Amino acid sequence: MLKIADFFEFLKIKVNMELNVQSNISLKPFNTFGIEEKANFLIEVNDNETLTEIFKNNIFKDNFFVLGAGSNVLFTKAFEGYIIRMTSKGIQSKIDGNDVYVTAQAGEIWNDFVWYCIEHNYAGVENMALIPGTVGASPVQNIGAYGAELMYIFHECQAFDTRTGSFIRFQKEDCCFSYRDSIFKTAHKGRFIITQVTYKLSLIPHINTSYGAIEVELDKENITNPSIADVATVVSKIRVEKLPDPSTVGNAGSFFKNPIVTESFFATLQKEYPTIPHYPMPNNETKLAAGWLIEQCGWKGKTYGQAGVWKNQALVLINRQNASGQEIYKLSEHIISDVADKFGVTLEREVNLL
Repeated sequence: MLKIADFFEFLKIKVNMELNVQSNISLKPFNTFGIEEKANFLIEVNDNETLTEIFKNNIFKDNFFVLGAGSNVLFTKAFEGYIIRMTSKGIQSKIDGNDVYVTAQAGEIWNDFVWYCIEHNYAGVENMALIPGTVGASPVQNIGAYGAELMYIFHECQAFDTRTGSFIRFQKEDCCFSYRDSIFKTAHKGRFIITQVTYKLSLIPHINTSYGAIEVELDKENITNPSIADVATVVSKIRVEKLPDPSTVGNAGSFFKNPIVTESFFATLQKEYPTIPHYPMPNNETKLAAGWLIEQCGWKGKTYGQAGVWKNQALVLINRQNASGQEIYKLSEHIISDVADKFGVTLEREVNLL
């Protein structure tokens, strides 16, 4: 006679087979920091039907975390629950006059998507070349770089509601975008899983070379009339020079957000530090360069056990060899404390801590 405990174990095995649930899985291959931690379970999602099946099996009532390329996460301990890894692929486009609506599945690598658009002469994403991560993560973080931000090209996204099991579309105004933030990180944090994103791009490029070192690099190449491919190539070159390759040095890109302060507070800072880099923002605010603040505190290139700060960009924390997530977290705590003591500015982490 089948015991109740055996029956539930049978159901668990059945669910695992239907959904291809991997158990006791190492997360090291799935995070760019290369942190060795384990998860109880991992499910790869390459279509919408899999999300529906996960919902039907009540897995979303358990502890879960949605993972893309693992480029914006720091595992500080073993994950007790389900890792839902988005792997869906596919890109489609629709032209309407000079506008192009490009829809990409959540599992598409962001940089692959950028170059797909460039190869088809769809302008608007070129300044965001080589940002790590996936398409599905792009609205969550409101990614941006070198004078461009996702919210300016975002049209809509489709997301799965883990509470109701339905698919919902979010328009731009629904997402409450702000600097490196969205409703998916605040009011709806952990509730929705983005399955695809549609971007509104253009057949007529509006070249933006005013931010950072883009113009300097173009001058070096004697490029006076840059194309979107030229901009993306230069941006990629700048990023490679500043950021370590995760395949050789574990990192998650920018670990901290660039802080935004009031104009009056910035004026006080500027009196004491006349060369402090800054960027005007709406609402009488000013964005500071977190990397510069960290560097002024002496952290650039420093080591902290098996962790450290990248020699070419103080905004990047690295796994030098076999650092634990806790070690990198503690390093970030020291940096936050030093910056606050010296400048009166509290840095926020950009990565997700688990």
